Amino acid sequence: MRKLLASALMLMSVCTTATAQAPISLADGVLDMTDKSALGLTKAPGTETITVFQPTETTDHYSNGVVLAAFKGTLYCMWQSDPQNEDYPETWVAMSKSTDNGATWSAPEVLDSLTAEQNEKEMYVSSGGWLVTEDSLIAYLNVQASESNLKKYGTRRYVAYRATADGEHWTESRPVLMEDGEPLYGIFEQDPRILPNGRIIGAAHFPTASNIAAKMLMPIYTDDATGTRGWKKADFKYTDKKSNSREMEPSWYMRGDSIVMVMRDQNSTYRKLVSVSLDNGETWSKAVETNIPDSRAKQSAGNLTDGTAFLASNPTDSKNRWPMALLLSDDGETFNKGWLLRSMDELPERKWTGKAKTLGFSYPKSIVYNNALWVAYSQNKEEVLITKVPLSSVSTGLTKVVNGESHFMKDQPAYNLAGQRVDDSYKGIVILNGKKFIRR
Repeated sequence: MRKLLASALMLMSVCTTATAQAPISLADGVLDMTDKSALGLTKAPGTETITVFQPTETTDHYSNGVVLAAFKGTLYCMWQSDPQNEDYPETWVAMSKSTDNGATWSAPEVLDSLTAEQNEKEMYVSSGGWLVTEDSLIAYLNVQASESNLKKYGTRRYVAYRATADGEHWTESRPVLMEDGEPLYGIFEQDPRILPNGRIIGAAHFPTASNIAAKMLMPIYTDDATGTRGWKKADFKYTDKKSNSREMEPSWYMRGDSIVMVMRDQNSTYRKLVSVSLDNGETWSKAVETNIPDSRAKQSAGNLTDGTAFLASNPTDSKNRWPMALLLSDDGETFNKGWLLRSMDELPERKWTGKAKTLGFSYPKSIVYNNALWVAYSQNKEEVLITKVPLSSVSTGLTKVVNGESHFMKDQPAYNLAGQRVDDSYKGIVILNGKKFIRR
């Protein structure tokens, strides 16, 4: 009995330690997992949902991989479109635009489709996300094929791009290049963003030497300002080494000088994985499991204008992609506030059949624009929607994430969130001169 008790205590200690070692966590009581419709959450004041595209009998019936960008006062929305199915040779990349802050959207137009030769090899093109540089809008495009077709025709997946300086005139589709000048042979994830130092951080799923159809996640980075060349693979340690990586489809946010990358766990733990970089994306910690629930799907992470870290996802403990919620963290470590974006009760019935027509609110991707968080996604992989949340309703008041002493003015009192005065040795969120800071 004593041995059993000792073993149990040891196991509890190991589990507790493993949870404590996760770089991020969800605070107790934020989500009510017994409430399958809304997880006990309510919508932030002013939240509204906008329709970008709604299929009809005469249009494509499949839409997914929705991504937004704001460029020179216009909102751009891309997604992969297909008459009926996911990832078929007929799949192409659609684009719609709004010049009135999302109130109305143009009819879908072709952002990219494949050549006749590529169509003969049964390839297809899907959305790879946007990058907004100082003078250009870059659209990334994933040119790919099914595993069987890759082996049948001996082709390779690769990433292409098109660029525009005015939103009207686009370059031809060209390959995105790695540091060695070779094309980026892989699938580009949809969250490339620019660090304060100008470096661009992204991620891609690469094949292996023995399997051209494998999908191994790898963070990547480039110091090329155009985001079209010079990409390098980071140093990344996999949790489990398999034919495909357990880590999939990441998104990331800033925490002080570090980058926190949140990932889908293909092992079906229904928990988010996380990895951290302390050197601008060149090396990453080994991915570990968090206690943040997940439907095993894409998510969207980032920072609000006040520094607050956010995570838009389906934080369920099953494959159900409903509801969709917004989790917030003052310090980038503990997500202690949640808001409802869409509830199960708002989910309509699927109207058309098709391959991989998953029910729910799929694959949110977001931007911060015009004092709002814009979360784009597909509904039942048919409709293209945006849920817009005013920053004034969800911002925590965090002014800046800082390290060190420089931001603590001499002779200025600092207080914790309980209103108690603290000295310079205090670590965590403090209020200084009426503003929130994080002290590490």
